[in-house]
Amino acid sequence: YQRRVHGDIFQNMSNRYDAAVTRFSPSGHLFQVDYAFEAVKKGACAVGLKTKDSVIIGVERKATPKLQESSNIKKIFQIDHHLAMACAGLTADARVLTERTVLECQQYRLTYDQPPTVNYIAKFVAKVMQRYTQVGGRRPFGVGSLIVGYDQAKEPMLYLTEPSGSYSLWKACSIGHNSKNVTELLEKKYKDGLSHDEGVKLAIEGLLEVVESGNKNMEIAYMQKDEKLVKMTDEEVKKIVEAIEKEKQPPA
Repeated sequence: YQRRVHGDIFQNMSNRYDAAVTRFSPSGHLFQVDYAFEAVKKGACAVGLKTKDSVIIGVERKATPKLQESSNIKKIFQIDHHLAMACAGLTADARVLTERTVLECQQYRLTYDQPPTVNYIAKFVAKVMQRYTQVGGRRPFGVGSLIVGYDQAKEPMLYLTEPSGSYSLWKACSIGHNSKNVTELLEKKYKDGLSHDEGVKLAIEGLLEVVESGNKNMEIAYMQKDEKLVKMTDEEVKKIVEAIEKEKQPPA
């Protein structure tokens, strides 16, 4: 009986900390933020990496119902001429976050008559997300993002933002469903000074760790210096997938 009473008390305390975004648990956790991270882990996988002359992002495309138009389902967003974003997690949250980011890019150009830096936009996105971890009556964004682009120094940049409001600079990383497997592959095969073609191949190889039907369920895009975001066609991706699968086959 005593054990059951203690269990009920602990459960009631846990529920109390679960319900409030702004209340820390005795162990130092904000449970709603932890749950937002879980939402990101359940989202479609996204991978990003930078090479010596480009920055590449790829996303897993979930299978759509037969009667649904797939053309309006976006996972990669161009937020300025020199900036793009890929998201993992709740699609509706990603849409709201990208719309705010596009607006901020426009306001920055009007105010300063120059494009915002990649670091500024990554910091802005992180600031918006962090604000929702400190305000009662709201919940954190259930989405993580990869922000890529070029700064005035003409160097490719890749930032990761998380539901907690933190952001960090990376050479290569992944978020979303089974991102651990993709990250392990990147850690094993990524090296400084990759060419653009090698980077595209590695991004596709990473997504092949996650997707079920090859090129049909992935989307790849890249950005090079002084150029807009380019989305690869399914045929281009298919050729690289076939080359990767051919390499994996044992010699006859």
